[in-house]
Amino acid sequence: MPGERSGFRQWRARRPFWGGLLLALAGAEILLTEKASLKVVLHIGMQGLAGYLLPTLMLLCGLLILFNPTQRLFYSLLGILLSLGTWLTSNLGGFLVGLLLGAIGSCLTFGWLPDQEPRRRLPRRRRERGAAIES
Repeated sequence: MPGERSGFRQWRARRPFWGGLLLALAGAEILLTEKASLKVVLHIGMQGLAGYLLPTLMLLCGLLILFNPTQRLFYSLLGILLSLGTWLTSNLGGFLVGLLLGAIGSCLTFGWLPDQEPRRRLPRRRRERGAAIES
């Protein structure tokens, strides 16, 4: 069990995991809101392929970010455009939840830098600085 967990952590550290996951969840959430009853639907939008195509592409972009992180910039830009497009095509972006998840996930992915040294937590630095000052 510990070996599997550290293997997953290493896999996760080499890619923009949270950004891809949020973008994929946003696409899935918007697809689920397409199945809502007409009493719940706020904005029907374009009744056709676009209502299902945009969230499906969002889901696909999220998965591609997870499994092909070298192209993360393209997928994140496409993801934010698709997220904003769901405002018109899919129940106001999945009742705003999917729209916000997609935007946050795309921004996290766009800002992720590979091969960056892990940051140390701030309280530990303050403790070290305080210890250096005292000695």
